[in-house]
Amino acid sequence: MNQKATTGVKNTDQTFEPNLLAFCCNWCSYAVADLAGLSRLKYPPNIRIIRTMCSGRVDPQFVVDAFENGADGVLIAACHLGDCHYISQNYKTYKRVNLLHKLMDSFGIEKDRLRLEFISAGEGNKFADTVIEMVDKLRELGPSPLNR
Repeated sequence: MNQKATTGVKNTDQTFEPNLLAFCCNWCSYAVADLAGLSRLKYPPNIRIIRTMCSGRVDPQFVVDAFENGADGVLIAACHLGDCHYISQNYKTYKRVNLLHKLMDSFGIEKDRLRLEFISAGEGNKFADTVIEMVDKLRELGPSPLNR
């Protein structure tokens, strides 16, 4: 019998490789993804990056669409609070992610599948570590409930 990963149940399927979609802000996070690659930092190839001009441009519907179209997890990588190129848009992103976590919970989707991380252009190690942590967590959770 195929065990389904639900809240509180650990994934036992060792062959599962999660799909992680990352929305990266042009000014910090996308630049740091480049830096991590140029620095040859190791992180899982499970990530697909979408470059956005600002994390504030990531509409909540984009996150929902990502899950509906096969993502097991979504990472929104933004500039540090107070350092946004567009002044305060990352504060808007912070509020949106909190609302999305509540929405996801009401639909039975683990909130650990959506992560907001503030990463500046010089924090290559933090970017790589974040991707590693998130992919490991998604492996533990198993496939998204929307992908079954």
